[in-house]
Amino acid sequence: MLITLDTKSVIPIYAQLRNQIVTGIGRGELKAGEHLPTVRQLAADAGVNTMTVNKAYQLLKTEGFIEIDRRKGATVCPVGCGNSDYREKLEKELELLSAEACLKGVGCEEFLQLCKNIFGQMHPTCIEEG
Repeated sequence: MLITLDTKSVIPIYAQLRNQIVTGIGRGELKAGEHLPTVRQLAADAGVNTMTVNKAYQLLKTEGFIEIDRRKGATVCPVGCGNSDYREKLEKELELLSAEACLKGVGCEEFLQLCKNIFGQMHPTCIEEG
Protein backbone atom coordinates (compact mmCIF):
# COMPACT_ATOMS: atom_id res chain seq x y z
CA MET A 1 0.00 0.00 0.00
CA LEU A 2 1.35 3.38 -1.03
CA ILE A 3 0.97 6.22 1.46
CA THR A 4 0.84 9.75 0.10
CA LEU A 5 0.82 12.75 2.40
CA ASP A 6 -0.25 16.30 1.66
CA THR A 7 1.90 18.60 3.77
CA LYS A 8 -0.24 21.60 2.73
CA SER A 9 -3.48 20.00 3.93
CA VAL A 10 -5.29 21.25 7.03
CA ILE A 11 -5.58 17.57 8.04
CA PRO A 12 -2.69 16.70 10.39
CA ILE A 13 -0.13 14.24 9.05
CA TYR A 14 -0.90 11.64 11.75
CA ALA A 15 -4.59 11.78 10.75
CA GLN A 16 -3.69 11.39 7.07
CA LEU A 17 -1.64 8.31 7.96
CA ARG A 18 -4.52 6.92 10.05
CA ASN A 19 -7.06 7.58 7.30
CA GLN A 20 -4.96 5.95 4.58
CA ILE A 21 -4.32 2.86 6.70
CA VAL A 22 -8.04 2.52 7.52
CA THR A 23 -8.88 2.91 3.83
CA GLY A 24 -6.26 0.29 2.94
CA ILE A 25 -7.79 -2.13 5.44
CA GLY A 26 -11.30 -1.39 4.18
CA ARG A 27 -10.30 -1.98 0.56
CA GLY A 28 -8.54 -5.21 1.43
CA GLU A 29 -5.09 -3.88 0.56
CA LEU A 30 -4.10 -4.66 4.15
CA LYS A 31 -5.39 -7.99 5.46
CA ALA A 32 -6.14 -9.15 9.00
CA GLY A 33 -2.94 -10.34 10.64
CA GLU A 34 -0.73 -8.46 8.19
CA HIS A 35 2.20 -6.61 9.74
CA LEU A 36 2.48 -2.89 9.25
CA PRO A 37 5.89 -1.26 8.85
CA THR A 38 7.70 -0.40 12.05
CA VAL A 39 7.26 3.15 13.30
CA ARG A 40 10.82 3.97 12.23
CA GLN A 41 10.41 2.39 8.80
CA LEU A 42 7.13 4.16 8.01
CA ALA A 43 8.52 7.46 9.30
CA ALA A 44 11.56 7.09 7.06
CA ASP A 45 9.46 6.05 4.04
CA ALA A 46 6.97 8.89 4.54
CA GLY A 47 9.59 11.47 5.49
CA VAL A 48 7.98 12.31 8.82
CA ASN A 49 8.92 12.24 12.49
CA THR A 50 8.60 8.92 14.33
CA MET A 51 6.33 10.59 16.90
CA THR A 52 3.86 11.37 14.09
CA VAL A 53 3.69 7.72 13.05
CA ASN A 54 3.50 6.63 16.68
CA LYS A 55 0.51 8.94 17.21
CA ALA A 56 -1.23 7.48 14.16
CA TYR A 57 -0.55 3.90 15.31
CA GLN A 58 -1.82 4.65 18.83
CA LEU A 59 -5.00 6.13 17.39
CA LEU A 60 -5.49 3.07 15.15
CA LYS A 61 -4.95 0.82 18.17
CA THR A 62 -7.46 2.76 20.29
CA GLU A 63 -10.02 2.52 17.50
CA GLY A 64 -9.48 -1.24 17.18
CA PHE A 65 -8.01 -1.28 13.67
CA ILE A 66 -4.57 -2.59 14.69
CA GLU A 67 -2.92 -4.43 17.55
CA ILE A 68 0.51 -3.49 18.82
CA ASP A 69 2.86 -6.00 20.42
CA ARG A 70 6.38 -5.00 21.46
CA ARG A 71 7.82 -8.18 19.96
CA LYS A 72 5.65 -8.55 16.84
CA GLY A 73 4.99 -4.89 16.04
CA ALA A 74 1.73 -3.56 14.63
CA THR A 75 -0.68 -5.95 12.91
CA VAL A 76 -4.06 -5.43 11.30
CA CYS A 77 -7.00 -6.60 13.42
CA PRO A 78 -9.73 -8.83 11.99
CA VAL A 79 -12.81 -7.06 10.68
CA GLY A 80 -15.21 -6.74 13.59
CA CYS A 81 -18.76 -5.80 14.28
CA GLY A 82 -19.68 -2.17 14.76
CA ASN A 83 -20.67 -1.02 18.21
CA SER A 84 -22.97 1.74 19.42
CA ASP A 85 -20.07 4.16 20.00
CA TYR A 86 -18.93 3.74 16.42
CA ARG A 87 -22.48 4.04 15.07
CA GLU A 88 -22.89 7.37 16.89
CA LYS A 89 -19.59 8.62 15.41
CA LEU A 90 -20.65 7.45 11.95
CA GLU A 91 -24.00 9.23 12.20
CA LYS A 92 -22.33 12.50 13.23
CA GLU A 93 -19.82 12.31 10.39
CA LEU A 94 -22.53 11.44 7.86
CA GLU A 95 -24.62 14.33 9.13
CA LEU A 96 -21.72 16.72 8.52
CA LEU A 97 -20.97 15.27 5.07
CA SER A 98 -24.68 15.47 4.18
CA ALA A 99 -24.86 19.10 5.28
CA GLU A 100 -21.74 19.99 3.28
CA ALA A 101 -23.06 18.17 0.20
CA CYS A 102 -26.42 19.91 0.50
CA LEU A 103 -24.80 23.32 0.87
CA LYS A 104 -22.62 22.65 -2.20
CA GLY A 105 -25.65 21.72 -4.31
CA VAL A 106 -25.29 17.93 -4.35
CA GLY A 107 -28.71 16.31 -4.50
CA CYS A 108 -29.82 13.44 -2.28
CA GLU A 109 -29.78 10.81 -5.05
CA GLU A 110 -26.33 11.90 -6.22
CA PHE A 111 -25.02 11.84 -2.64
CA LEU A 112 -26.44 8.36 -2.03
CA GLN A 113 -25.01 7.11 -5.34
CA LEU A 114 -21.57 8.47 -4.40
CA CYS A 115 -21.82 6.69 -1.04
CA LYS A 116 -22.86 3.45 -2.75
CA ASN A 117 -20.03 3.69 -5.31
CA ILE A 118 -17.36 4.35 -2.71
CA PHE A 119 -18.68 1.71 -0.31
CA GLY A 120 -18.69 -0.73 -3.22
CA GLN A 121 -14.91 -0.31 -3.50
CA MET A 122 -14.43 -1.83 -0.06
CA HIS A 123 -13.26 -5.41 0.35
CA PRO A 124 -16.07 -8.00 0.37
CA THR A 125 -15.40 -8.96 4.00
CA CYS A 126 -16.42 -5.43 5.00
CA ILE A 127 -19.69 -5.41 3.11
CA GLU A 128 -22.85 -6.92 4.53
CA GLU A 129 -25.36 -8.35 2.14
CA GLY A 130 -28.49 -6.29 1.80
